[in-house]
Amino acid sequence: MNMLKLAVLAAAVAVGLAQAAEAATFRYSTQNDILGLDPHANNHGVTNAMKANFYEPLVQRLPDGTLAPALATEWQLLNPTTWRFRLRANVRFHGGEPFSADDVVFSFDRVRQQTSDMSYTVSAIERITKVDDLTIDIVTRGPNPVLLQDLTLFFVMNKAWTERNNAVPVVRTAGATNFPNLNVNGTGPFRLQERVIDTRTVLVPNPQWWGRANHNITQAVFQPIANPATRLAALLSGEMDLIYPIPQQNIQQASQAANVRVVQGPTARTIYLGFDVFRDDLVDQPGTRNPFKDVRVRQAVYHAIDIETIRRVTMRGSSQPTGLFIAPAIGGFQADMNDRLPFNAERARQLLTEAGYPNGFTITFHCPNNRYINDEAICTAIVPMLARVGIQARLVAQAMTQHINQIQGPGFNTSFYLLGWTPGNFDISNPLRELLTVDEGGGAFNIGRYRSARLEALRPMIVNETDQARRTALIREALTIFRNDLPLIPLHQEPQVFGLRGTVENFDMHVQEDIRLFQVRMR
Repeated sequence: MNMLKLAVLAAAVAVGLAQAAEAATFRYSTQNDILGLDPHANNHGVTNAMKANFYEPLVQRLPDGTLAPALATEWQLLNPTTWRFRLRANVRFHGGEPFSADDVVFSFDRVRQQTSDMSYTVSAIERITKVDDLTIDIVTRGPNPVLLQDLTLFFVMNKAWTERNNAVPVVRTAGATNFPNLNVNGTGPFRLQERVIDTRTVLVPNPQWWGRANHNITQAVFQPIANPATRLAALLSGEMDLIYPIPQQNIQQASQAANVRVVQGPTARTIYLGFDVFRDDLVDQPGTRNPFKDVRVRQAVYHAIDIETIRRVTMRGSSQPTGLFIAPAIGGFQADMNDRLPFNAERARQLLTEAGYPNGFTITFHCPNNRYINDEAICTAIVPMLARVGIQARLVAQAMTQHINQIQGPGFNTSFYLLGWTPGNFDISNPLRELLTVDEGGGAFNIGRYRSARLEALRPMIVNETDQARRTALIREALTIFRNDLPLIPLHQEPQVFGLRGTVENFDMHVQEDIRLFQVRMR
């Protein structure tokens, strides 16, 4: 063998050894599985974070909260309601299909289906038209200062692949096994290798991704572990490289463990209680009057809750009690309107008597047990607080998949429940539409079917107002209506707590709580 061939062989071996040395499998876990892989089906934090590894929007939100180009490289406002977007050239889907304007127009039509939980991302858009293969015009229903923020979770699918696999209809049921919930063809930095519901989701890098990958992951394995103790044990033993959340009572233990570090900070998620305010009877007690239609009963529940005890005992001092359904990080937050009704059991009993319930009543209380930090423990703490004022709450705590299917649909089968919400666009317009209104296809998570004619009128005004002072005045009016009607009772903003092994060299925590695999580096 001549010297040239030896040199080439040696170089090839060196490259192979270097690649082998850099090969890294990243294993991570949280307490509940994703609800499916269809980018237009379920609006759920862990699910959206997973989808973002496979599918991409026109505009992306960076870890520091700023917006940046993704599948669109630039945009300009042609007139108050028309935006022109230039699309990224030479992008291909995982299956090899070229990305074009046709895919954006198709995805817009698909995400607007009634069964889509992600339709809010395009709710302000009247139409999207193709100008040429790499140019589109987006026409909004009115001037829209938050359009770019809305688009950060509008994921683009390949038109031909979706149609070829009979995947055009959106199936929202959590855990559905239709084709797009088990298969992926996006443009994102990772491809799907394996999906076993409630067991694991395995991802591998997309070598044709247009972006710059800062990771050195050769495979990522996501494994839901519902039991907190088991999840923590998996981290301490080295079975997992990252877990979240770490239970509050185990933070000190994890912090003191060898080769483990704890990373924690605030989130933009508000945990809240919700009521059925539209049925005449309780959903599971036909013939029994629904007490929550009376605002005095909702006020009584509010006064019955000792939020300081929940903060101090259940949440170990890590939560931030709130009187609003949005966090300080969300556009539209009003600090001077964030006070809560005081804990006052006597006032709660008076209100119940005034409402015609001097002896209280019995209710079923639906709660997740593997989604939010200490979710079942929060509900368990609330039960005796309500009993103290005469409300006997029967707690039904179940996995998030079952919880969502129970309270959301079909039929919104709950009278009283706990849920959490992080606005996908980081603006008040999102929860106003999804949690508090029902017009124009909104209210996917307005579980109690609350409706205020004035709030319905205010929402599009808030969306379309470009003058900040006028927009703030409209927001304050909307928040005043909310505080008077109390269709929801905000509890607190929850923290985020990640546990990482020393195997993880780089991990950026940000308020969105999602794990961006293309930024994770392993040692």
